[in-house]
Amino acid sequence: MIEKVIIKNYKSIDYLDLKLDDTINILVGNNEQGKSTILEAVNLALTSTLNKRNIHNELNPFLFNKTVVEDYIKNIIKGKHVTPPSILIEIYLKENNQNASLKGSNNSIKENACGISFSIEFDNDYTEEYQQYIEQSTDIRNIPIEYYKVNWYSFASNPITSRSNPIKCVLIDPTERKAWNGTDRYISSVIGDTLDPKQRATLNFNFRDIKEKFSQIESISKINSTLSEKTGDISDKELAISLDISQKNGWESNLTAYLDDIPFDFIGKGEQNSVKLKLSLESNAEEAQVILIEEPENHLSHSNMQKLINQISEKCEGKQLIITTHSTYVLNKLGLDKVVLMNNGKHITLRDLNEDTYNYFKKLPGYDTLRLLLADKAILVEGPSDELIVQKAYLQKHNRLPIEDGIDIITVRGLSFKRFLEIADLLNKEVAVVTDNDGDIDKHIIEKYGDHYLKHPTIKICYSDDTRYATLEPQLVSVNELSILNDILGKDYTSEAELIKYMTSSGNKSECAMRIFDSNQKIVIPGYINDAIQ
Repeated sequence: MIEKVIIKNYKSIDYLDLKLDDTINILVGNNEQGKSTILEAVNLALTSTLNKRNIHNELNPFLFNKTVVEDYIKNIIKGKHVTPPSILIEIYLKENNQNASLKGSNNSIKENACGISFSIEFDNDYTEEYQQYIEQSTDIRNIPIEYYKVNWYSFASNPITSRSNPIKCVLIDPTERKAWNGTDRYISSVIGDTLDPKQRATLNFNFRDIKEKFSQIESISKINSTLSEKTGDISDKELAISLDISQKNGWESNLTAYLDDIPFDFIGKGEQNSVKLKLSLESNAEEAQVILIEEPENHLSHSNMQKLINQISEKCEGKQLIITTHSTYVLNKLGLDKVVLMNNGKHITLRDLNEDTYNYFKKLPGYDTLRLLLADKAILVEGPSDELIVQKAYLQKHNRLPIEDGIDIITVRGLSFKRFLEIADLLNKEVAVVTDNDGDIDKHIIEKYGDHYLKHPTIKICYSDDTRYATLEPQLVSVNELSILNDILGKDYTSEAELIKYMTSSGNKSECAMRIFDSNQKIVIPGYINDAIQ
């Protein structure tokens, strides 16, 4: 099993040191946080393949981290002699008899460990050509990948090959849709892997036989005779059309799968992804120790998702699973304690939280935790009334709802604010808290949150410093004219005290907030709420 992965300068990742659980690891985060890149990097280091092809055929400048490339080019333009950037992926393994030969200190942290080192780096054999290129080129825009090489070594400094590598890995991406002549390349590849050698040989033989018989069809023979006549003046050789029989294998790019007599590409996306994933597990899970799965929930209904998760749990038992997801169902089914939360180059697991917070989130359904993580920004509020008023404030100011800008308003009950803020703190997540002062700022704000959160660079605690108005409803009454609120609520109160009493009664709080939200009439928003939506 993989204990740790170190990745440097690969695609969106400039540096990552990720510890992994022996059984299940669920990578969760917003888009562009590097989840898929981690799967791809692990697979690359364990198989030396990218996009199902040997990495030597897939080398390109865009594998390198964009920021690192930009820094390299800036230094070259300035005339500085800098070493071209390199990519490094290291897989640290639990030591056992099977991988003992991989043990050594040929790794970036000089640790005596079992593992595999994979790198894409400048080849010193091209130093002279590279120097000429640098001196003569006036407009360098990218890395000269032609001067690079791939190194695949164990930590014991021995070369790794596909045969010598004792760690078998499979990457399952049911969303992959690279086509061969209109056929789904992934499903063809998986079907080929599912068949045993004798079945594959039978399929290839019969496909070749069909191709050879194609030119013998009478109507095709007549077409070929016509073609030969038309080219007879310029060549004494006969021109004919036929199917290519030069390839030993070829059915994968010409035959397509059918479900109930419907071509695979024409069935629903959910059914496609489900079939692909199940076939991949059937064909690869037996021999692989490490299984990587990309977003299994795509296009699946809740019931089909349950079937699929059960299949994953069954087929991957005893394996190490690394999975990416945006699904709360996947989180809760496979275990919240297996989640790796990712944001802006940082990552944590729930085990990184203090024990009380860890136990809290283990008992809490994963939905709110996931909402906090997937939003570009989160605003935490104390109840449904606060949520509606914050939505109203944002709508008035920006003429759209906050979720349209990636901002999620999350209702957090009781004393749980600091538990969510602990996650935001560790991940540098941008979060605002809209909270009542409850008539005592020292007790309910200063002591509760302390300097750490009150002065935090990505966390904003928003509250009113006017203790005469302790909660949301009095704050709204204090900044709006009675006539406007009476009109919205359908009332005719003559004093602030009467209106506040009505709005704060337990049966009216949500109803009043809903009426304010639904009203086309603009209201004045308390300052502390405006602070949260900046």
